[in-house]
Amino acid sequence: QVQLVESGGGLVQAGGSLRLSCAASETILSFNHISWYRQAPGKQRELVATITNPGTTSYADSAKGRFTISRDNAKKTVYLQMNSLKPEDTAVYYCMSERYPFNYWGQGTQVTVSS
Repeated sequence: QVQLVESGGGLVQAGGSLRLSCAASETILSFNHISWYRQAPGKQRELVATITNPGTTSYADSAKGRFTISRDNAKKTVYLQMNSLKPEDTAVYYCMSERYPFNYWGQGTQVTVSS
């Protein structure tokens, strides 16, 4: 069973930065892609950023220019560097890995941005 463990969330002031980590229980190159999602209270879960197996990255419009997704294959970890944080970035952040036909989710890490 694949396990994903997120960490790095916390409370930060607007304009600050956080780096989230998603540690996998097996090599991340075995997945087609790994993504970060977030879910704010009362809202649907939304895609934030994705890194594919070949290393291509993509971002939601809200994340472009502020967030960077990256990975360390040796550490089996995917990161989300978040800069210039805004109060509207407040949410629980989840990582998800896809290896057809299954998706695997972590338990989430809370990010709170104060104004």
